[in-house]
Amino acid sequence: MSHQDAAHTTGLSTGLSTALPEPRAAEAAPVVRRADPQVRAVTVRDIAEAVILGLRDFQAAPLYGLAFGAFYAAGGLAIVACAFWAGVGYLAYPLAAGFALLGPFVAVGLYEVSRRREAGVPLSWSGVLGTIFEQRHRELGWMAFVTLFVFIIWMYQIRLLLALMLGLRSFSTMQEFLTVVTTTPEGWLFLLIGHVVGAALSLVLFSLTVVSFPLLLDRDVDFVTAMITSVRAVVTSPLPMIGWAATIVLLLIVAALPGFLGLVIVLPVLGHATWHLYRRIVVPKA
Repeated sequence: MSHQDAAHTTGLSTGLSTALPEPRAAEAAPVVRRADPQVRAVTVRDIAEAVILGLRDFQAAPLYGLAFGAFYAAGGLAIVACAFWAGVGYLAYPLAAGFALLGPFVAVGLYEVSRRREAGVPLSWSGVLGTIFEQRHRELGWMAFVTLFVFIIWMYQIRLLLALMLGLRSFSTMQEFLTVVTTTPEGWLFLLIGHVVGAALSLVLFSLTVVSFPLLLDRDVDFVTAMITSVRAVVTSPLPMIGWAATIVLLLIVAALPGFLGLVIVLPVLGHATWHLYRRIVVPKA
């Protein structure tokens, strides 16, 4: 090889070595995925004990429970009053039934009261309401949107069933609507299908929210993970959890009958009980 060829080869090697990046001393650390919350199976006894603890929370801090319960009851009355004011009083019953779907979101304040009592933190309105207000920066707002979305679906399917089963007729009074749905075959079919669809929507929303709302309040997780965890909790203990869902629906119906006044007591107890059931279902962080 000539001197010029050797020089050319040396220069080429030097250029390549300069152009190629230096090998890294170590590969970048892999991204570690946060483990999903773990759930435990629960029994009817666990649910009963959660209800007892919920009653104790309500007894220990009745003003908080009564305030949130009264707020919820007032919301129900306002929705029904608006229906009559808008001339669609026949939708009062579907609206009242669908309004129960918003209960888990309203109960967030009750979860916070139970959480503070559990941790031995003094209760104060500024602390409880401040914690709720701070949730606007977290994932709880998305769960509220999910709840509202299911409520909207509920009302749309009611209007669809009205059009399909009862035609495009209008009802001037609530009494006229009740007469049609209780004395005609079309009305019976409307009630049957409406209640079946409503029960399915209620079960879906219950599965998505029974654990997710308290979980989002308690931990820094995204709302999708919270919903998945909630569904896993129901799948892990299907019979006790579906029984708990049926109990909630029954209590809310009974509480809503006397002008929503029963919700002032029932909502706080159910809210506190839900927090304690969440503690039994979701395994604490290590």
